[in-house]
Amino acid sequence: MADAGTTETDTSATGPVITPYERIGGAVVIDRLVDSFYHRMDTLPEARTIRDMHGTNLGPIKVILKRYLSEWLGGPKLYSPEKGHPRLRQRHMGFPIGNAERDAWLLCMRGALEETVADVAARQDVDAAMTKLAEWMRNQAGNPHDARAARP
Repeated sequence: MADAGTTETDTSATGPVITPYERIGGAVVIDRLVDSFYHRMDTLPEARTIRDMHGTNLGPIKVILKRYLSEWLGGPKLYSPEKGHPRLRQRHMGFPIGNAERDAWLLCMRGALEETVADVAARQDVDAAMTKLAEWMRNQAGNPHDARAARP
């Protein structure tokens, strides 16, 4: 599973590693983060295109995102036991994700992070990891991660 492991902090030479999940506040903050993210997706005009990619009932997808983020940030493994490897790009290939969709997703996620994660350094680290993830998710022609980009 892709993870935000680059944001882990070693508290001492022999001490435990503090995961991003712990740094941001654990399950309570993940719950608030996802709720805030989807609230922004529902209300920001810039997010209309990505909101339209979802069904009317966001309940099930909120649960999935909460489980995914928990595991991705180094918390309890709640996603992979049920869903297996995330294969995020593969799972999203049915949705056109270009620069505008990436930017709308990041707008919603950054606002949610700002609202819910008090630790500025942890928030910045998670934002950096999410930015890389959002960049990777682009699946439209011209994306440097897309095999089509290598074709003449």
